[in-house]
Amino acid sequence: QGILFCWTGTGISIAANKVPGIRAALCTDAQTAEGARKWNDANILCMSLRLTSEEVAREMLEAWFASEPSSDPEDQACLHLLERHEQPAKPTP
Repeated sequence: QGILFCWTGTGISIAANKVPGIRAALCTDAQTAEGARKWNDANILCMSLRLTSEEVAREMLEAWFASEPSSDPEDQACLHLLERHEQPAKPTP
């Protein structure tokens, strides 16, 4: 797991998501950070330096590190769909 910051948070999340195996989530609150871990198995939390107060950053970090990926079958099915989209596209003949 990792935590990344940049001015808006968008640039660092775009860059991080280009690395194979990385699922970076740009979050703005604790509930989104928790959901990113729980439902999307995100492994990188991205935040905006411009918009995120110290208090909100602490709340997000607490939620992030307290969360685990869901084992619910429906959530796992959504995660498998996401994994399929992470695979490189096969060229058409």
